[in-house]
Amino acid sequence: MRHLTLAAFAAALLAAPLAAAATLPQPIAAAAASPARGTDARADFRRKGPELLAFAEVKPGQKVYDLIPGSGYFTRLFSLTVGPSGRVYAVWPQEYDKVSQPNSPTLRKMAAKAPFTNVRVMVQPARAFSAPEPLDLVFTSQNYHDYPDRFMGPADLALLNRQVFAALKPGGLFVIVDHRGRPGTGTRETDTLHRIDIAAVKAQVTAAGFKLVGESKLLSNPKDPMTKEVFDKSIRGNTDQFILKFRKPK
Repeated sequence: MRHLTLAAFAAALLAAPLAAAATLPQPIAAAAASPARGTDARADFRRKGPELLAFAEVKPGQKVYDLIPGSGYFTRLFSLTVGPSGRVYAVWPQEYDKVSQPNSPTLRKMAAKAPFTNVRVMVQPARAFSAPEPLDLVFTSQNYHDYPDRFMGPADLALLNRQVFAALKPGGLFVIVDHRGRPGTGTRETDTLHRIDIAAVKAQVTAAGFKLVGESKLLSNPKDPMTKEVFDKSIRGNTDQFILKFRKPK
């Protein structure tokens, strides 16, 4: 009887990830399982990429703008999900591109080969956010807080939010993932702790005309004291992160 119980418990543990995967829309699940992602799948448990794409309502054929894509973890997921009829713009502000080499040339090489040829890599001034066509989604992970920092100019978040609003189709989404700052700190710790107050983000983005339509706790960590720099070894990779979904009204 004890052996049967242990076997059932083991089976339940094995089935849990499969059940979670089954809840994903089929195009996202297929993208997550693609061998073209290389080693990206190892980071899914920590970064929750497939679940985040589901939260962002990513579908085949969409036009997605991945703002400051880093090594391309989300870019590859977006590319595989939107498919050949879609387009992914992987975009760096010039100011950020100068300090993040060789990220942009690495993604250009990736975009030159199947299945990622629907990716277009772009570099543009931080103050001149633009897109070649109307977008379904603008997505940025852990970089919204960079815009007020010295190395970015600093850039104007109010201007960025208005430009994103203009670039989206009616009904389009703006999804922001970032490191949570202490309540009341606003943008005061973006250049020191690399954190931003969620209340400030909500106020800034809605001021541009967006409606807040969703929040997710996929990347929350209530044990994060929010007093340490996000690169501190004791918290790096495990910061308390908020996920906000804003919609441009139809």
